[in-house]
Amino acid sequence: MPTETAQPKTRVAVLISGSGTNMASLIAAGQVADAPYEVVVVVSNVASVAGLDRARAAGVEALTVEHGSYGKDREAHERAIDALLIQHKVEVVALAGYMRLLTPWLVQKWAGRMINIHPSLLPLYPGLNTHARALESGDAEAGCTVHVVTEGVDEGPVLGQARVPILPGDTPEALAERVKAAEHRLYAQTLAAFAKR
Repeated sequence: MPTETAQPKTRVAVLISGSGTNMASLIAAGQVADAPYEVVVVVSNVASVAGLDRARAAGVEALTVEHGSYGKDREAHERAIDALLIQHKVEVVALAGYMRLLTPWLVQKWAGRMINIHPSLLPLYPGLNTHARALESGDAEAGCTVHVVTEGVDEGPVLGQARVPILPGDTPEALAERVKAAEHRLYAQTLAAFAKR
């Protein structure tokens, strides 16, 4: 009897700007034998961040395209990143703590193939300082959202959410730690489901 051929894994790039903890969880989940995706390259817009070392330690190529060397020309910076994505035959882009607003050019180029994780229950609290805003509002819960990237900031279709209760006496820092743990689980699960589509 012929043996069933394994489906090739979806080739994923992760864009980072910092420590890369979400990236590390995506890499680890993608290295499981039956995972539907694999992280083939990590790209940072900031040199020497811890996430680059984490990626290399996990056996993934990690590159830097510093935005500073492109001045105010954000599209030129993104075109350099896009060239690397094409070179690595990337099929899906996952943003993981990538702290740059994307131009319409890159968003359109990867429309429907780029996802992001955000530390709030969107549509609540797009942008920054999400945990402090949730506490100030007296919310009973916080959480995180994986969504498709569109031109609006944190506005794309929601792919998955995880809820985290807000505890009495919570600080933004304590809440952030618990949400981060939920992010690590949610992002890998959601990316796996997205890669199977």
